[in-house]
Amino acid sequence: MIMTPDLLLKGGTLLDPVDNTSRRADILIREGNIAAVEESIAVEGFPSVDVSEHYVSPGWMDMHVHLREPGFEHKETIATGCRAAVAGGFTAVACMPNTEPPIHTRDVVEFIVERGNQTMVDVHPIACVSKKREGKELTEMADLVDGGAVAFSDDGSPVQHSGLMRRALEYSSMLDRPIINHMEDLTLNPHGHMHEGAVATRLGVPGIPALAEEVMIARDLLIAEATGGHVHVAHISTARAVELVRKAKAQGIRVTAEVCTHHLALTDEAVESSDYDTHTKMHPPLRPESDRQALIAGVKDGTIDAICTDHAPHASFEKEVEFMAAPFGILGLETAWGLIGRELLDPGHLSVMDAVRKLTVTPRAILGLAQPSVSEGTPANLTVFNADATWVFKKHHIKSKSENTPFVGDEMVGRAIGVYNRNQWQLCADA
Repeated sequence: MIMTPDLLLKGGTLLDPVDNTSRRADILIREGNIAAVEESIAVEGFPSVDVSEHYVSPGWMDMHVHLREPGFEHKETIATGCRAAVAGGFTAVACMPNTEPPIHTRDVVEFIVERGNQTMVDVHPIACVSKKREGKELTEMADLVDGGAVAFSDDGSPVQHSGLMRRALEYSSMLDRPIINHMEDLTLNPHGHMHEGAVATRLGVPGIPALAEEVMIARDLLIAEATGGHVHVAHISTARAVELVRKAKAQGIRVTAEVCTHHLALTDEAVESSDYDTHTKMHPPLRPESDRQALIAGVKDGTIDAICTDHAPHASFEKEVEFMAAPFGILGLETAWGLIGRELLDPGHLSVMDAVRKLTVTPRAILGLAQPSVSEGTPANLTVFNADATWVFKKHHIKSKSENTPFVGDEMVGRAIGVYNRNQWQLCADA
């Protein structure tokens, strides 16, 4: 690590998504802490970066990533995943527990925290709901929280057993932690590989029905209502799912939701137009245009709280097979802001402030984490970015250990420029 404890960021537009304020300001960082935030700061012999054409915000967080370590280091490691996070402008991630061993015991939680501490990214483990992610017996939730877990999920596998979900929500509510469920009733989807609909029928690919997601969400909302627990809807993908969450929030049920950038950018037509490119295979699958538009509407009206990536690296040899033999999942950290700019900012669906809020305030609020503050005396945790630069995403922009993304060659709108966290300043990829 190359430490940059002292730095002056000159002339940026400082966004405060908590207070909903924006102003031009210089930010002086001494020994990793913010020493001053003023209209103009002049100091002798201080390293400085001109950010006058850019925004500065609290550091971004992706609350849904797969870092693969331990057990699947051929796909990604905590170090390489954090490298990809920095390239995308993120200073914090929350990682899912479908590792080997799973994040179902305190020692694994502490291992991930320790490895994350060796990077400039804050790594927050999400522990398993059930032991070995088998859906049979609850983990030792309190012990996992004491070790550093910020939430519980069997992501990659849904909590299929309703009784187990009820007990999980009861226990997690005492710990003030959410249950993040992979929303899918597997009995409605025994062998699907893409969205069940006209495109799948035309291609002859077994489908994953929207109903499988919606039935599970409806069940979990009822259980959350009964228990008072906090259920978080992972990677929401259908119009009816958005409406279920919208109505539940109106009824006072403790529910939050996230959407992935790829579900905002692509539809199931991409499977056909790409000639079965396995980089268009993810879980939940790409849905039709009507669902994509409903997701955008849900982001706009606040039904969907956070934007994430579900960054899911796979080695090339795993993806370079026929479509139905390939694993689900694509990369997301490096392309997140460029897709948000293209799909939400440029068309006018969201303001820059609202988009930043869904990458900073809401994910941390959902996970019960402290909000970074750009104020004197606080640790510097910052993302510098623009919101309108157009650029083409190329293979060399990938900093993950894997390369499974369908967005190589795509035009993006908006770029992360640099991040500051843990006494370090780092430029993002090609910034």
